[in-house]
Parts: sequence; C-alpha cells; structure tokens
Amino acid sequence: MSRPPSMQPQTCGPWELKERLGTGGFGNVTLWQNKETSIQIAIKQCRQELSVKNKGRWSLEIQIMKRLTHMNVVAARDVPEELQKLATNDLPLLAMEFCQGGDLRKYLNLVENCCGMREAAVLTLIQDISSALTYLHGMRIIHRDLKPENIVLQQGEKRLVHKIIDLGYAKELDQSSLCTSFVGTLQYLAPELLEQQKYTVAVDYWSFGTLVFECITGFRPFLPTWQPVQWHSKLQQKHVDDIVVYEDLGGEVRYSKHLPNPHNLNKLLAGELERWLQMMLRWSPKERGKDLKQRNKESQETPKDAEEESKETSPEGAKDAPKAPCFCFDELSHILNLKLVHVLNMTSAEIFNYSVQPEDDVASLQERIAQDTGIPPANQELLLEAGLALEPQNSVMQCAIDYSLMDNRRADEPLVFLFDRSCCSYEPQFTPRVLPENIRFVQNEPKRPLPYSSQRRTWGQAWHTIRALKEDWQRLQQGQKVAIMSLLRHNGTLSKQKNEMVSMHQRLKATLDFFGASLHVDISKYQEQRATGIASEKLLSVWREMEQTALDCGQTEDVFKLEEEMMTLQTDIVDLQRQPWRSGEALETLEVKAMELFRKLREKPREQRSMGDCQEVIKLVVQAVQFYERKLRDFYTHLSKTMVCRQRVLALLPRVEGLVSAMARSEKQLLHLQEKRQKELWNLLKVACSKVRSPVSGSPDGGRTPPAPTPQLMSHRPSHPSSPPSDGPHTEESLHVIEESRIFENRLQSLVQDTIQETESSMQILREWEWLNGGQDLA
Repeated sequence: MSRPPSMQPQTCGPWELKERLGTGGFGNVTLWQNKETSIQIAIKQCRQELSVKNKGRWSLEIQIMKRLTHMNVVAARDVPEELQKLATNDLPLLAMEFCQGGDLRKYLNLVENCCGMREAAVLTLIQDISSALTYLHGMRIIHRDLKPENIVLQQGEKRLVHKIIDLGYAKELDQSSLCTSFVGTLQYLAPELLEQQKYTVAVDYWSFGTLVFECITGFRPFLPTWQPVQWHSKLQQKHVDDIVVYEDLGGEVRYSKHLPNPHNLNKLLAGELERWLQMMLRWSPKERGKDLKQRNKESQETPKDAEEESKETSPEGAKDAPKAPCFCFDELSHILNLKLVHVLNMTSAEIFNYSVQPEDDVASLQERIAQDTGIPPANQELLLEAGLALEPQNSVMQCAIDYSLMDNRRADEPLVFLFDRSCCSYEPQFTPRVLPENIRFVQNEPKRPLPYSSQRRTWGQAWHTIRALKEDWQRLQQGQKVAIMSLLRHNGTLSKQKNEMVSMHQRLKATLDFFGASLHVDISKYQEQRATGIASEKLLSVWREMEQTALDCGQTEDVFKLEEEMMTLQTDIVDLQRQPWRSGEALETLEVKAMELFRKLREKPREQRSMGDCQEVIKLVVQAVQFYERKLRDFYTHLSKTMVCRQRVLALLPRVEGLVSAMARSEKQLLHLQEKRQKELWNLLKVACSKVRSPVSGSPDGGRTPPAPTPQLMSHRPSHPSSPPSDGPHTEESLHVIEESRIFENRLQSLVQDTIQETESSMQILREWEWLNGGQDLA
C-alpha cells in the first residue's frame, strides 16, 4: 500500500485515509473509510497545477458524474462534510463509490491472463462495458479514454461487475456531435484522434474493440511497442477487415483478419467476435461499427452528394445521432445472447460448438452432430456430466450454456459427452494441436536470441500451450468419469434386477418344493385309500402330469448361468475402477515448471532484460506434447474396456428381466396347479361322501346307481343290544349291514378329518408365502 502525501492529513473526523488508489486524468484518487460505519469512499482531488482549460474539464467531469446512474458506471457520492477541507483550491472534490476489485489492468497483468482472459470473463466484460457505452452515448457523452486502467471490478451478488471510471477526458456531444481536441491514451486512440480530425462516438468503438482484443489475446492488436509515427504509417496499410497488425519473431510486419492463437474462446464464439472486431477496428470512422453490406446497399439506393452529406453533421442531424440504435451494439447483443452447447466427441477428442434455440430438441442437435461426426443419431449416446443420458424428445436447453448467468471466474465450461453406441473399441485419433506461431518459430531456430518482449510473449505462449494440453486431458478424464458413472448407473439397475431374479428364484423354488411335497403326500395318501374302493386313474394321471410340469418350472440352470456371467462382469467393473487411468500428473508438473520460468522472466529487473533464447521452456512444451500423445493410447484402451463392460451390462439387462418374467409366470402356474389339485381333492371327497350314502361299496363309479336311504339305515339301530329280533335271518343280515356301514363311516370320517387338516395346513403355508405374491389371497 503506497503512502499518501505527507501534507495530507491521515484522519478527517471519523474518516481515516486507507490508501492512495492512483492518479486520474486531472487529480489523485484516495480511499477513505469511516471508522464508525466502515463505509468506504473514493475521493478524487484536482491537482493544483492544472491549466484553466483543464480546470474547466474537471468541473465538467463532476457535473457529468453526478447525473449518471448506471450499474456499469461508477456512481458519484456526496462528499462528506468532514472531507470538504481536503480541497486546497477553489475546485470541488469528487466522491465516488469504491470498487474493491482493482482495475482491469491489474487483472490483465495476472500471469494466468498472459494469453487472454477466460471465455466467461471476456463475455461478462463485453456485456458490462457495452451496456455502459450504450448508456453514455445515449446520454450524448463520449468517453474518449476507454482503457483497462479506467475500468474497475466490483464483486456483485453472482459475479464480478465491471464499471467505467475517470470521465476526465469525456466530452458531452456539442451541437455538431463533433470534437476536435486531442485527448486520451495513445495505445487505445482511434486514428482520427491521432490525426487531430473531427471525431464522433466512433472513437469509443475503436477503443472498445482494442480493449476487447487485448482481453481475448493478452496483447493489443496494432504494433503495441511502436512509436506513433511508424505505427500510423503501418496501420494505414491494413485492410478494412484486418484486426491485428504484429511483428513476427523474424522482424516482418504481418496483417490478419483472424484472432491469433492462443486464446481461450471456443471456435464458434471466436468466429463471431472476429467478425465483430472487424467492424469495430476499421480505419475509417464512417465505416466503423456499421454493417458495410447494408451501408453499401443504402448508398446505391440513395446516393448522397456533398450537400446532403453535410446535413448529417448539422446540429439538427446530430441531435438525434447518439440516440439512434447502433448496429455494432445490436450485433454484440446477439452474440451475448447466444445459447451454446459444447459437445466433446469421445471417439476423436474433438469439441464441437452449437448455437441452439429454446424450441430445439435434442433430436435436432443430434442431426447436426451427425453431419459433423458421421455418427448417425441412432448410434449417438449423449451424456451429461452426471452420467445421465439426453433423450431425443427432450429440450436441448437442459444442456445449453447461458453466459449471462455464468460465473466469470469459472475456468471450465459444461460439456455434453458423445459416445458411439455401435463402437466398443475406441482408437486414438489424435490430431496434433496447432502450436502458436512463436513456438513453431523457436522450434525451428531454438538458439536464436530474441529481445525481452519477444521472449516474454513466447514463454507465455509455451505455458499456455501446456495448460491447454492439461485441460484437454482433464476433459477426456471427465468423459471417462462420465462413462464410468453411466456404466455404474446401468450396473445398479442390473444389480437390482439380479436381486429380484435371485429372490424370485428362491420364492419359486420354495413354491416348487412345497408343491412337490404336498403332491407326493396326496399321491401317497391316495394310494393308501385305494384299498377302500375310492379310486380314479384319470385323477392320478393328471397329478402325474402336474408333477412333470412342476419339474419343468425350476429354471435353475438359467439362473446359475446368468449369475456366473454377472459375477465375472462385476469383477471386470471393479478392475476398471481400480486402474490408474487418472495419470495426468506429469502435465501438471510441466505446467508448474513453465509457469515458474515465465514468472521469473516477468519479474526480471529492467536492467537485466536482455536478449536471450527460449530453449528451456520449449523443451517443456515438447515433453508435454509427447506425454499427451503417449498417454492418449493408454486412455483409449481403458475407455474401450469401459464401453465393452457397458455393452455387456446392457446386453444382460433384457435377459435377466426376461428370466424374472418367466419365473413369475412359472410361479403363477404352480399356484394354479395347486389350486386345481385342491379342487380335485374336494371333488374326490364329494364323491366319497356320496358313496357313503350308497348301499353298495365300491369305486366312485358306483355313484351312478340310485342312492340307498343310508340315513334311514344308519338311524334304525336297536335301542338296546338285548332287544329281541323281529325276524331271525333278516334281522341278522340287517345287523351285519349296519355294522359294516358303521365301520365304513368311521373310516370315511377319519379320512375326511385327515384331508381337512392337511388342506388347512397347506393353505396356512400358502398364506405365509402370500407376501411374496404381492399380497394375493390364496385361500
């Protein structure tokens, strides 16, 4: 923390000076904190040595700040009464909200941002600054000094918020909407300002485009180390759509319409922002920020002469110019509102980016994927990070990224992982990463000495290349993890079905054992009572058929076979989880080494920043690429094993489900047979009871003869054993029949009692098993 000037008091009432924040266009900025409320406030104090003209600008800045209210423009505050005495001249103080995140330059200077900010951070910055500029231009204000030092960061509820500060060079649009003063910082100045020509809000477009380019790539687009005269002459030669002019390591000046590698944007966004930057970085202010195709069309339809052209700069024409919709901000809004889906093709380790709409479904996305990958939609398996599959009929928005809601500090981005159902053996199709231009140059001339600025750029690119390889490897590992999670999810379903199969088999076996045992008892008892004359060969034959049917219901062999296959599969799955496929530690080590080398180079004192080569850091890049290619083969071997296991699980699922259904049908059949046999037993008893009432003993076939009045026969018993017979021979015969009937009745009652007890016992056992049959009442 830098010390404030010695003449400045350390406290003013409850306010305590905390630190000096920096120097603005017209004065110094200090941070004060209220000791009682802990409220912090930034105070900008005008320097005493300002000219009369600049003092007027200072007053204008305060007037502008006090009437601006926008979340992306630093808000003015009332100067506390105790701090009013800080004003040492007749110029007022400017109090502003304090943004604790520091300025954007500090953020860009972080080592990890040497080749540009992360994608989400770039997009949130663009969103915030474009919103602020749209607001300022709508308020008829040109900032004229837009640069990283004039953008501060403040932590919001969900993400970092960017705010524009220092309107010391800002100018309200006059009646002609044109200004002729030369102000601003050289590296971000539009050409018309350097040429001291009249200018409009288009100067902010150039500054904004330059700022965005630097945030994407880590360096300014147009010869940042050149002096103004040479810089101006070279830039005049650029094509209308060139967005970068740079000097390569061989000393040749090159022009390009494309974003240079490396950067952190996906291909789709990089293409969109390239076209937008081509619009923002045009040399001509009349073409800058506009749609050239539309402009040319309008020029052809309504040609304007010089007199009509002059009307555009008249007070009346300029009055509404800032309020007119700006094409460049409309295009930027379109880019920021894109909903993207990032698909990692696990068969080729390549990422595809798709812009989607809310009405799109997954099936439409699959059609586009099929065009890019050659994998038919029917063979595509799209998995989310949790291992869940995307169903074709569902909305694609469940996997789309909304950057407006994304945390700008997040390094990675959500992915959808693509697998080929028709392929279980994955072969590495590694396409060597395109190395940055500086890395390729040094590989060809490793001992060539380079100036410090070129060394710094090359070493930063080397570190970024290794980090990119590490992140590619981490994404593949994440895809492998998703494949494992999908495998385990399906395997969990298989385990449940296996448990159901085992339970069903045990239940079926118990039902079968009970059925067989009771059937054998019935047949045995039936054989015993055949001597009494109750017999039916047809019934016995049916029971024998039931016995054979029951034996066919066991399916024990099929169950044991499936259990053995599943046990082998479980062993393979456990082995997959134990294998050390997470072997990216070497890349992390190489990244740390490259980072330390780069950090040491950046921290060199100025007097030690001499010519030097880049051999040491380039060796680390070569090692990282070789490791990646070597480990990729091992990775795909493991991934193939995972996919084979997954296919085995998916193949077993319908087999187990089919066997469970078959056993359920067998159990139902056994219960039906048991019920049928119970009915036949009762029918047998019915026949037996009817024979008791018949005067002739014999088989159940005797039931066809008319029944004798058995009840009357059994009721005509002598009242006393000594009663005299009425008729000798007939009385003796009657007594014999009565005795024989009594004996048969006793046997039949005993048989009925035994049968009833056995039936009740059987039904009791079946009731005890009814919980296995879903609560069905078997009685």
